[in-house]
This record gives sequence, C-alpha cells and structure tokens, in this order.
Amino acid sequence: MIDPRTFLRALFDAALAAADPAKAVPPGLPKPPKGRTIVVGAGKAAASMARAVEAHWPGPLSGLVVTRYGHGVPCKRIEVVEAAHPVPDARGREAAQRILSSVTDLTGDDLVLALISGGGSALLVLPAYGISLEDKRAVTSALLKSGAAIDEMNTIRKHLSGIKGGRLATMAYPAEVVTLAISDVPGDDPSVIASGPTVPDPTTYADAGAVLAKYGVIPPDGVARRFAAAADETPKPGDPRLSRTRYTMIARPLASLEAAAQVAHAQSVTPVMLGDALEGESREVAKVMAGIARSVALHGQPARPPVVLLSGGETTVTVRGKGRGGRNAEFLLALAVALGGDKRISAIACDTDGVDGSENNAGAVLLPDTLARAEARGLDAKARLAENDGYGFFSTLGDLVVTGPTLTNVNDFRAVLIL
Repeated sequence: MIDPRTFLRALFDAALAAADPAKAVPPGLPKPPKGRTIVVGAGKAAASMARAVEAHWPGPLSGLVVTRYGHGVPCKRIEVVEAAHPVPDARGREAAQRILSSVTDLTGDDLVLALISGGGSALLVLPAYGISLEDKRAVTSALLKSGAAIDEMNTIRKHLSGIKGGRLATMAYPAEVVTLAISDVPGDDPSVIASGPTVPDPTTYADAGAVLAKYGVIPPDGVARRFAAAADETPKPGDPRLSRTRYTMIARPLASLEAAAQVAHAQSVTPVMLGDALEGESREVAKVMAGIARSVALHGQPARPPVVLLSGGETTVTVRGKGRGGRNAEFLLALAVALGGDKRISAIACDTDGVDGSENNAGAVLLPDTLARAEARGLDAKARLAENDGYGFFSTLGDLVVTGPTLTNVNDFRAVLIL
C-alpha cells in the first residue's frame, strides 16, 4: 500500500539529490591555468557550488560569490556574501561591484571560474549608468506581481545592468571564462539563467521595452530614458570579447525529474513525464493537470494507475488578492478546486531551492482528504484561491513542505499521483 505523502516526498528528495552541487560541480571543473584562478558567482546555489570547488580544486584560488540570505555556507578561500532576493538590495549591489572589479586587469593566462545558478539575476545587481537601485527595485516588484515569465523579466534585467547579459565576461577578457551553471529556467537557456552574465545576449532594448508595455508596467524616469536611448547594447553573439568563454550545464531540471521517475519505478508506479519546461499561470496549469489526472483515473490514458505525472518548469502568479502565496501553493490550491476532492489523486509541488515565492516553505502537498479537512476547519478553497492565499490554506492544514534552503535550484518540481 502506497502512502501518498511519504511517496511524494521521496520523489522530491530524489529530485533534490540529483541537483546537489557537491556531486555536480567536480566533474565540470577545468584544468588549473598558468596564471591566477578567480572564482565568482551568483545564485541560490552559489555558496554550495563554491564549497564544492574548494574541496576539489588542486591549486590556489580566490574569489567572491553572492547568494540569498540564509543560503550561505562556510568557505575558506572564497568569500560568501548574502543579499536579498527576489527584490535586490544594497548588499547585492556592493557584491556585484566587487565581483566586476575582481575580473578586471586579467591576462590571457588567468582563469575566471563563474558559478551561476537561479536567483543570480536579483543577487548580481549592478545598475547601469543612469539607473538607481531604487529604479531596479521598483521595476522588479512590478514585474513579480504582473505574471511575467522569467525570460521576459530577465530581458529587462539585462538591459538595466552593468554586469549581466554578457558584460561580466567582456570585462574579464582576455582571461579564459569557464561557467558552471545549474539551470532553473524552462529550456535551460544560458542567456536566461541568472540573466546570462557570461554569455552573449540575443535580446535588445526594444525587446525589453515591449515586455514593460505588455504588462502595463510604467518604468521610472531613469529606466524610460535608458530604453529610449538604446545605447550601450549588451554583447551579442560573435562579440570577440566572448571568444574565450566556455559554458557547462552541470545540473538541470530534466535530470531531477528522471531521478524521481526512478524512485517511482522502484515502487511499481508508472512515471509519465510531462516535460521540464511548463509555463503559464499556476491556476491554469493546474486545470490542465487535473484533466490529465482524471483521464488516467477514468480511462487509463495516457497510462493505467498507479501513475505519477512528473513535470517541471516555472509557473507564474498574477497577484490580485492579499493572501500569502507562492506559485507552487497556488498550483496545488487550484488543483484541489479543479479535482473537487477526488480520493484517487494526490500531489506535491515545490520549488527546489526550498523557497516558494517569498515564504518559508518549499511548497505543499495535496492529499485525498485535503478538501474534507479544509471544510471541517471552515476553510473555503475557492475563496482562498481568489485571494492568492495558498500558503495560508496549506499552513492551516499542516500540509506545507518545509526544507529550509536546499542550496541548489533546478526550478519547480511537481508530481501528481493517481492510485
């Protein structure tokens, strides 16, 4: 007999283990250079990646990485700075400036080892000329509430930055730049992960302005002037200053889904992979997932139960209510409403960094008796969904998944179990 809560949590734990920097970093390390080795990095996994580098690097090195508050780990030779995410702060700005300064005046014999992971866009914050930190904070806050996809947000971030969108690598030239990256974005696009500080940027100021217009975001005056001038464009493919860069993806969402699938197979549950790049509004994705789950339960399509539907990607939430949310809690609450208490179906949805939105949980679990327990406590699932209060709903039921910082980040993990 399968216990849904235990089974689903085992799948999530397997997904996290597959993206552990301690395992993923060492195989990607380059050979030591003739000159200096400078380690830089940004993201929620940056500190754990730095620790793995220190444990396996054979020669001298120095450097600095910036990670989210609470995601730091002790390192001996690489300095770790904690800063704010998802809305940037002054500590992130200071760290970015120091990182940029550390890669200037290098030679062709030197190596810059860049450790990049999700969250780096907000943490590696260095406003471009004419842009203030408050300008960037205002634009970021507006976009987070708008429902904009991560690639759209990062198109704007790259054009407000003095370090992202390939600029970090151009400053390091002629040194060799080797990037080890953990992907948290649909499609694993290097130019989107942490806004691509070491790779060419195919987007333009016109693209960034179009995103603001699409979501009705009125930019601060400094941002509007910069976009109108469209000067100092980000480095594009073919830029000679990027000729000595190399990029290695050491962990990605699909590998974590595959690890979860192996656990399911071991317990005689058929895994059905729905992809690692699902996007869209959380509640709309939930409706689609509910339809697939019902098809499995009623018709044995696309597979006969027991089945687990596995998916990754990054959904969004357009905030209209005043509740405490998170895109994974919102997904599960919408799934509960769509399923109407179906006793055959359970689910888990979590952010693999351990933080769902801005709350202290990774996500939550939906169980066959969730709606019944909610009604017994006077919780109206539809009303809570209207208020974007997935966190409050599942917290009251004791069904949050709390891991603390996982020190990795391969985007969202969703598993829907049909028995």
